[in-house]
Amino acid sequence: MTAPAPTRSSAELIRAEEPVLAHNYHPLPVVVARAEGTWVEDVEGRRYLDMLAGYSALNFGHRHPALIEAAHRQLDRLTLTSRAFHNDQLAEFAERLTALTGLDMVLPMNTGAEAVESGIKVARKWAYDVKGVPADRATIVVAAENFHGRTTTIVSFSTDETARAGFGPFTPGFRIVPYNDLAAMEAAIDETTAAVLLEPIQGEAGVIIPDDGYLAGVRALTERAGCLLIADEIQSGLGRTGRTLAVEHEGVVPDVLLLGKALGGGIVPVSAVVARREVLSVLHPGEHGSTFGGNPLAAGVGTAVVELLETGEYQRRAAELGVVLRGGLHRLVGRGVVGFRARGLWAGVDVDPAIGTGREVSERLMGEGVLVKDTHGSTIRLAPPLTITAEELESALASLEKVLGA
Repeated sequence: MTAPAPTRSSAELIRAEEPVLAHNYHPLPVVVARAEGTWVEDVEGRRYLDMLAGYSALNFGHRHPALIEAAHRQLDRLTLTSRAFHNDQLAEFAERLTALTGLDMVLPMNTGAEAVESGIKVARKWAYDVKGVPADRATIVVAAENFHGRTTTIVSFSTDETARAGFGPFTPGFRIVPYNDLAAMEAAIDETTAAVLLEPIQGEAGVIIPDDGYLAGVRALTERAGCLLIADEIQSGLGRTGRTLAVEHEGVVPDVLLLGKALGGGIVPVSAVVARREVLSVLHPGEHGSTFGGNPLAAGVGTAVVELLETGEYQRRAAELGVVLRGGLHRLVGRGVVGFRARGLWAGVDVDPAIGTGREVSERLMGEGVLVKDTHGSTIRLAPPLTITAEELESALASLEKVLGA
């Protein structure tokens, strides 16, 4: 993997972005020009081990051969029809995705936020048409510290003031309860509740894993109350935690499943609402849609992603290498790490604030050729491609140990 001769340096490109790009991100100062597998190169040819994987959008690594081949094959035939017409890729994508997840129907969309917005609309429609909630009174229960996206409806039920401040007025109809608190959840559910919307593991909050039994307890509450359980597996799903879905760790089957990120193989935006037939059947022509949702290029790549997951290889890799990741982090507790949470190949690592902020530690790791990203305070997230080797993982952990001890 050799980067092309740069026309502008990394520093020049970063400066060039400043006046012409909205400042809604604060990236690390690296300019990626090429990538392959678990490695990326900047415009000067410096190599970095990618330990973020596009927030799980790159579960299968950069430019996985099977996914690139599927994209090329479809690019040579057909890329878009809109949903005004059928295309020859969508049926197989939906068939295989429902078989993989054990649910019945698919609503294809593009981005993760679109999947969440679509799930909210479907839950409200189901509440009125099926449950019998009076018009405009449906409520959805969510968890504090959630991250489901940044659209206006979604930030309405965020507890992150950075995401909310300056964007009101906010959409009503949501009840926020503490995460991992079954008593609070039970108290919030009533006859107006259309659904409970949860991340099985809260990613942006720092890879927060609930207590054993919490998800099963929420499932029991929703069944008793006659409302839906919506699992947002946009980050946690598709192999990341060592299972196809994170809810599988507790044997929970949601009514509605939200997928995205890795579903597009790091090539195109692909998301989906996957649900029981009774739920998605409330939608009728004209009530919801997307010009690009279910386009043949997305469906072709999405089918190839599902095909990779059908083998179980990537789920096994995440589970086995997760043992290596946890072992390495255990060794660092008390040596710069004050705590961590990990499941599969996903970890939130709390660094001793005396050593630095999460941003500062991420920049130091970049200097060692390892890319991670911070979240709140002194927490960094580790989510490497599921194709990473044990040797690469150990090398990244050694680099973390080095920067913590520097």
